[in-house]
Amino acid sequence: MALTGFAVAWGIFMLIVLLGAGNGLINAQLQQSSRFLSNSMMVFGGRTSKPYQGLREGREIGLKDRDLEATSHFAEQIDEVGAELSQYGVTVNRGQQYLNTTLVGTFPNHIRIDKTEMRYGRFINDIDIREKRKVLVLGNRQAKELQADIRSLVGQYVNVGSFAFRIVGIYEEQENGQANAFTSYTALKTMFGKGDDVGNIEFTFHGLPTEQDNEQFEQRYRQRLNANHTVHPEDESAIWLWNRYTRNMQMGTGIGIIRTALWIVGLFTLLSGIVGVSNIMLITVKERTREFGIRKAIGAKPWSILRLIIIESVIITTLFGYIGMVLGIIANEYMDATLGHDKIDTGLFKATMFVNPTVGLDVCIEATMVMVVAGTIAGLIPAMKAARIRPIEALRAE
Repeated sequence: MALTGFAVAWGIFMLIVLLGAGNGLINAQLQQSSRFLSNSMMVFGGRTSKPYQGLREGREIGLKDRDLEATSHFAEQIDEVGAELSQYGVTVNRGQQYLNTTLVGTFPNHIRIDKTEMRYGRFINDIDIREKRKVLVLGNRQAKELQADIRSLVGQYVNVGSFAFRIVGIYEEQENGQANAFTSYTALKTMFGKGDDVGNIEFTFHGLPTEQDNEQFEQRYRQRLNANHTVHPEDESAIWLWNRYTRNMQMGTGIGIIRTALWIVGLFTLLSGIVGVSNIMLITVKERTREFGIRKAIGAKPWSILRLIIIESVIITTLFGYIGMVLGIIANEYMDATLGHDKIDTGLFKATMFVNPTVGLDVCIEATMVMVVAGTIAGLIPAMKAARIRPIEALRAE
C-alpha cells in the first residue's frame, strides 16, 4: 500500500510542480513583453554587412532626419511617429542635491509605446515639441534624490547642466528597467547640438495581422531607409527593427508548445501512478484470494467483495492524492518565495526569471480528482475478478 500511495502522491506532486515551474517562466516572459505596446516598432542604426556601390561593408549607420521623414510616408500602416535622442552623463541638481542620469528627448507617443505610468503631473506634450520647451519628466526614485516630497517637485525648476528646466511630471519607474529623465525631443536636439541625428525611431502601426504582412512591411521599410544611406537593399544589418507584434506572436507560439509539453510530461507522470494503483490492486486481489473465498463461503455477496476493493482503491488514491497535491502546492509556494524574487542583472536592466510560479487551485483539484477516478477504475478490474471467483477455487489458492 505504501508503494501505491507513493506512486499516486508522486504523480500529482510532479504534475503540479512541473506546471508551476513552467507557469513561472511563462509569466516572467509575458511580464517583460507587456511593458511595451504590442503594435509598436523601434528602429535602430546598425552596421552594413554587404559592400554596395563602391562602399565597404562594416560602415556604421546612424539614423538621420531624412529617415524620420521617410517613416512618415508609410501612412497606410504607421499611425504615430516619434523618436528618442539621448544625452548621456547629464547632471541634474536642485540646490545641494545632485542626480546623474541620461536625458532622453522624446515625443508624446513614447508614454503609450513604453506604457509609462505617471504618478504626478504630465508627460511631454505637442506644445513642448512645437515650442522647444525645456521641460523635465523624472522617475519617482530619481525625484527622491532631489527631494523627499516628490509631489511638490512638479512645477519647480532644476538645473540640467547649465540650463534651467521645469519639472512637469513624475513617472513610476519600472523595477526591472533603467530610469531616464525625459524632455522634449526638439529642446534636447537644439540645446545639445545634435544636428540631423535622430537617435532611435519609434512608431505605432496597424493593418499587419500576420507574420507575413509584417515581414513584407519590414522589407519595404528597410529598403527605403537603406536607400537613404547608400546601403544594399537586401542588407538587414544596417537598419535593425524591433517589431514587438511579431515578437509577441512568436512568443505566443512558443508558450503554447511549452504548455503542451509540460502537460504531456505531467500526464505521463500521473499515468505512472495510475498504473501503480492497478498493479498493486491486482497483487492485493491475488494475495487475498483465500480471504475472499472464506467470505463468500460464509455468505458474502459478490457486491460486498467488489465494494471492499473499490473502497480500498478510492481511499488510497484520495488520501495520497491529497498529500501529493498539498506537497506540490507547498513546493510551488517555495519557488515563488525564492526564485520568484530573484532578479538577474543584465547590465541594461534587471529581469525576473520566475513570476508567480504556481498553479491554480482548480488545476490541483482536477488533477487529484482524475487520479481518484482513474484509481477507482484501475481497482475495478481486479475487484470484478475477485467478485467472480468461486469459493472452492479461492480456498485452494496458495
